[in-house]
Amino acid sequence: MGACLAQGVGAGFALLLLWAALRDIAVRLIPDWLVSLVALSSISLAIIRHHVLAGLISGGILFCLGFACWSRGWMGGADVKLLGAVGLAIQPRQIPDLVLAVTLAGGVLAVLYLMARTFVAERDGGAIPRGRIARVLRIERWRLHRGCPLPYVCAIAVGSVIVLL
Repeated sequence: MGACLAQGVGAGFALLLLWAALRDIAVRLIPDWLVSLVALSSISLAIIRHHVLAGLISGGILFCLGFACWSRGWMGGADVKLLGAVGLAIQPRQIPDLVLAVTLAGGVLAVLYLMARTFVAERDGGAIPRGRIARVLRIERWRLHRGCPLPYVCAIAVGSVIVLL
């Protein structure tokens, strides 16, 4: 029963991170209620895995590390909150694994964006797209050619899923 519950909560956790990543791509804004749901699912995983206190310590450490990065302009505020929320599900010994996984995923994301910047034309010259996905792609093309920040929640989501699930 416990393994089945852990799998269900883990699947919900992964879906919430996917939702956050897609929202970051679309609007570069993660609402606090979504971060709160991720934190709630992280705490649920910590309860199921019997390491709530360790999860609170890990979440605090990751939030502080993220805050230091935010104060230097390296990360956005939502990225910091999400990293702290994800940290609630891990033990302190897993912090280096999570940081490494998120960093590597962020490196892959940066390479993809650099490649896309080279291969994607700045303007398509066509009519304004009508579908939501088409509009997001057009906006992302605009962001690519202006050096806008990366949707780093994608890297946090991928790194978190690799470490936690």
